[in-house]
Amino acid sequence: MVKHVILWQIKDEFSIEEKEKIKKEAKESLEALAGKIDGLLEIKLNIVGLESSNADMMLDSSFESEAALKGYAIHPKHVKVADTFVRPFTKSRLCLDFEI
Repeated sequence: MVKHVILWQIKDEFSIEEKEKIKKEAKESLEALAGKIDGLLEIKLNIVGLESSNADMMLDSSFESEAALKGYAIHPKHVKVADTFVRPFTKSRLCLDFEI
């Protein structure tokens, strides 16, 4: 199994209210991919961090294999969600992929 973990920071130009809306829409959209992409086992977007956090969102997802992760990265449904609900609003992205 492969884990795919991403941390994002939302752009500073957005108000607290706008950031909350961005996070909720990203969560709904990313988690809606469950069951729609072959090899995607689990997907969860954490949007409520503690005060000590310096990231706004954390994607925690699991895939059957590295090949499944590569397929997810270019899958049209994933690309549409990322291009609509994540990429336009984020200033930084850190990713760690690993096998368990």
